[in-house]
Amino acid sequence: MKTKAKFDKIYARSEDVVSREIQGELVIIPVTSGIGDLEDDIFTLNETGKIIWNKLDGKRNLKDIKKELSQEFQGPADEIERDVLGLMEELLKRRLVVESK
Repeated sequence: MKTKAKFDKIYARSEDVVSREIQGELVIIPVTSGIGDLEDDIFTLNETGKIIWNKLDGKRNLKDIKKELSQEFQGPADEIERDVLGLMEELLKRRLVVESK
Protein backbone atom coordinates (compact mmCIF):
# COMPACT_ATOMS: atom_id res chain seq x y z
CA MET A 1 0.00 0.00 0.00
CA LYS A 2 1.45 3.36 -1.01
CA THR A 3 1.48 6.07 1.62
CA LYS A 4 0.36 9.43 0.25
CA ALA A 5 1.87 12.64 1.52
CA LYS A 6 -0.42 15.66 1.44
CA PHE A 7 0.59 19.29 1.18
CA ASP A 8 -1.99 20.43 3.75
CA LYS A 9 -0.58 18.09 6.42
CA ILE A 10 2.13 18.84 8.96
CA TYR A 11 4.87 16.25 9.40
CA ALA A 12 7.64 15.80 11.94
CA ARG A 13 10.64 13.53 12.23
CA SER A 14 9.78 10.36 14.12
CA GLU A 15 10.94 10.12 17.71
CA ASP A 16 11.96 6.55 16.87
CA VAL A 17 14.95 7.69 14.79
CA VAL A 18 18.07 9.74 15.29
CA SER A 19 19.79 11.70 12.57
CA ARG A 20 23.33 12.97 12.35
CA GLU A 21 25.36 14.71 9.71
CA ILE A 22 28.53 12.76 9.00
CA GLN A 23 31.01 14.10 6.46
CA GLY A 24 28.33 16.20 4.79
CA GLU A 25 25.82 13.36 4.53
CA LEU A 26 22.68 13.05 6.66
CA VAL A 27 22.38 9.62 8.25
CA ILE A 28 19.08 8.47 9.79
CA ILE A 29 19.16 5.51 12.16
CA PRO A 30 16.05 3.84 13.61
CA VAL A 31 16.35 3.33 17.38
CA THR A 32 13.15 1.26 17.69
CA SER A 33 12.56 -2.09 16.05
CA GLY A 34 10.00 -2.17 13.27
CA ILE A 35 11.04 1.21 11.88
CA GLY A 36 12.51 1.43 8.42
CA ASP A 37 13.24 -1.65 6.39
CA LEU A 38 14.84 -4.82 7.71
CA GLU A 39 17.15 -4.95 4.69
CA ASP A 40 18.54 -1.47 5.28
CA ASP A 41 18.44 -0.07 8.80
CA ILE A 42 20.55 3.03 8.12
CA PHE A 43 19.26 5.68 5.72
CA THR A 44 21.10 8.49 4.05
CA LEU A 45 19.70 11.56 2.33
CA ASN A 46 21.21 13.61 -0.45
CA GLU A 47 21.60 17.39 -0.16
CA THR A 48 18.00 18.09 -1.22
CA GLY A 49 16.65 15.43 1.12
CA LYS A 50 18.73 16.83 3.98
CA ILE A 51 17.24 20.30 3.45
CA ILE A 52 13.69 18.92 3.43
CA TRP A 53 14.41 16.74 6.50
CA ASN A 54 15.65 19.75 8.45
CA LYS A 55 12.43 21.64 7.66
CA LEU A 56 10.22 18.87 9.08
CA ASP A 57 9.73 20.52 12.46
CA GLY A 58 6.11 19.57 13.15
CA LYS A 59 5.01 23.20 12.79
CA ARG A 60 4.81 23.90 9.04
CA ASN A 61 2.71 22.04 6.52
CA LEU A 62 4.27 20.66 3.34
CA LYS A 63 2.80 23.50 1.30
CA ASP A 64 4.79 26.01 3.36
CA ILE A 65 7.95 23.89 3.06
CA LYS A 66 7.47 23.61 -0.70
CA LYS A 67 7.03 27.39 -0.91
CA GLU A 68 10.24 27.96 1.07
CA LEU A 69 12.14 25.58 -1.19
CA SER A 70 10.81 27.32 -4.30
CA GLN A 71 12.07 30.65 -2.97
CA GLU A 72 15.45 29.21 -1.95
CA PHE A 73 16.17 27.23 -5.12
CA GLN A 74 14.45 29.00 -8.01
CA GLY A 75 13.70 25.61 -9.60
CA PRO A 76 10.60 24.65 -11.55
CA ALA A 77 7.67 24.44 -9.13
CA ASP A 78 6.48 21.08 -10.49
CA GLU A 79 9.96 19.57 -10.03
CA ILE A 80 10.17 20.81 -6.44
CA GLU A 81 6.68 19.46 -5.78
CA ARG A 82 7.64 16.02 -7.18
CA ASP A 83 10.84 15.94 -5.11
CA VAL A 84 9.03 16.86 -1.88
CA LEU A 85 6.19 14.38 -2.42
CA GLY A 86 8.54 11.59 -3.50
CA LEU A 87 10.77 11.95 -0.47
CA MET A 88 7.87 12.37 1.95
CA GLU A 89 6.09 9.27 0.69
CA GLU A 90 9.29 7.24 1.10
CA LEU A 91 9.88 8.63 4.62
CA LEU A 92 6.26 7.93 5.58
CA LYS A 93 6.39 4.41 4.16
CA ARG A 94 9.48 3.67 6.26
CA ARG A 95 7.94 5.45 9.30
CA LEU A 96 10.87 7.87 9.60
CA VAL A 97 8.41 10.78 9.74
CA VAL A 98 4.97 11.02 11.28
CA GLU A 99 1.97 13.24 10.79
CA SER A 100 2.00 15.91 13.46
CA LYS A 101 -1.10 16.56 15.53
